[in-house]
Formats: sequence, structure tokens, C-alpha cells
Amino acid sequence: MSMVIRIQVKPGGSKNEVLKLDSNNYLVRTSAKPIDGQANSAVIKLLAKYFNVPKSAIVIKNGATSRYKTIVINN
Repeated sequence: MSMVIRIQVKPGGSKNEVLKLDSNNYLVRTSAKPIDGQANSAVIKLLAKYFNVPKSAIVIKNGATSRYKTIVINN
């Protein structure tokens, strides 16, 4: 079963956290910079920990270079 969520990423901050805004929308703050995919890697790591799934179960479906992303979580 897959779950699809939408996230807004705030890179380069002082915190690493995932905040649930509503049933399908999340805010992800990461201290990683949006350079060479560092922020995307950090987002995947944070979401894997938040949803308690392996990093390989998380795929960025849309928005790899945007702050707004569609994420598929396979479990």
C-alpha cells in the first residue's frame, strides 16, 4: 500500500523537523542546504524516521527542485 503526501520544504534552517499541517500536507524543516540534492536527502531521511519506514520506501514523485514536493511512501 502506498501513501501520497504533499510537503513544503524549508531548507537551511536551524532545526530538523516534520510538522503535520493536515491529513495530506506536511512542513519539513531541514538544516541541509539545497545544493546538489543535500536537502532532498535530508528530507527523505527525516520522513523515513517520522513514518518509521526505510529510506528506500520514500520517493520524491514531483518537485525534486521545488520547495513543494509530492512524496510517495511505500510500505
